[in-house]
Amino acid sequence: MLLYVRYTISYLLIMNELERKKYLEDIKNNLTIDQIYDFLADAGGEPQMHGDMIISRTICHNPPGQGSFKLYYYDNTKLFKCFTQCSDTFDIFELTLKIKKLAGEYIVYWSKEAKQESRPWDLPDAIRFVASYYGIEPPDENFSEKQIELQDWQIFSKLEAKKLQKVNKQIISLKVFQADFLKNMAQPKILSWEREGITPEIMKIHNIRYNPCTQAIVIPHYDINNNLIGIRERTLIKENEERGKYIPAVISGKMYNHPLSFNLYNINISKDNIRNIKKAIVFEGEKSTLLYGSYFGLENDISVAACGSNLIDYQVKLLLSLDVEEIIIGFDRQYQEIGDQEWKKWTEKLYHIHNKYGSIIQISYLFDKGNVLKYKASPIDQGPDIFMELFKNRI
Repeated sequence: MLLYVRYTISYLLIMNELERKKYLEDIKNNLTIDQIYDFLADAGGEPQMHGDMIISRTICHNPPGQGSFKLYYYDNTKLFKCFTQCSDTFDIFELTLKIKKLAGEYIVYWSKEAKQESRPWDLPDAIRFVASYYGIEPPDENFSEKQIELQDWQIFSKLEAKKLQKVNKQIISLKVFQADFLKNMAQPKILSWEREGITPEIMKIHNIRYNPCTQAIVIPHYDINNNLIGIRERTLIKENEERGKYIPAVISGKMYNHPLSFNLYNINISKDNIRNIKKAIVFEGEKSTLLYGSYFGLENDISVAACGSNLIDYQVKLLLSLDVEEIIIGFDRQYQEIGDQEWKKWTEKLYHIHNKYGSIIQISYLFDKGNVLKYKASPIDQGPDIFMELFKNRI
């Protein structure tokens, strides 16, 4: 069982019907097809992108890695359609509920008598899970625009700290895998990554391997306590990228998927440096942390990867547990020109991160104001000099 959550009151219950409907529609309509793809990949659907449509295994009624590729997602309607057993149309919330029930997961909570009890997942639980997965705030916890515009941010510090403490009521229990078998997998020279600047020493430290069956780079994921909680593969075959460049690994018939949002890649290695320096750089992808360690040395590594372009409460809580004083956001450049629609959407996302956490922790950004990065490049992709320029001039 991957996730146990303890709740005292459901914010969905105190919303009226119109507010609830608008909230759910806003979540669905604002999710990009890439975000849906990541969700399906984490759930073991082995999705395949086909323009504005995704085809996945039928994880709505089959375990991860099993079932036929008959689950379709249509970006124009934001809905899934199963063409086999379910023969039904549903949204991401209903799909989540189907997955959780199929896996036999349940909700652990405290009763009024302070007794720990459990119950099956219901739709509000699935909604909370999806919102948390994508780092979306519940509507009753958002500050209004007028509040955010107040100059004295300190008045919010206690409120924000109290809000973030609610994460302590979530018990995240990620499945732990036995890691011994990784020793039997090859560690050849990965020339494509070496050409990009990642050293063989750093790859060895991160236990990067190679899967000859899938011709893919094997990337183990560890939690803060160095437990193996999942494995992703980066395909080296161009034709296989249709399924996605990064997908959960399937080794000897076993799928090693895990919910990426409930961990930070590389935190098991960089945690001591982060605690000492009290700063953490949050990249999007695993390769960025490997580059950082290659350029600046393992003894200076303060990087982690969110494995996505969102930062959720649980990930912030992980960093706060290391006594950080500054979180440095180093997400990929997701716009072609300053001022275009992508730029506006991207800056709104960064503002949201700041508005959410800026009153309890210093948030800064490696923001490419000088147009030195390529489109969709990480701040560290173009070498240590450009990275240091962005770092020194961070916002």
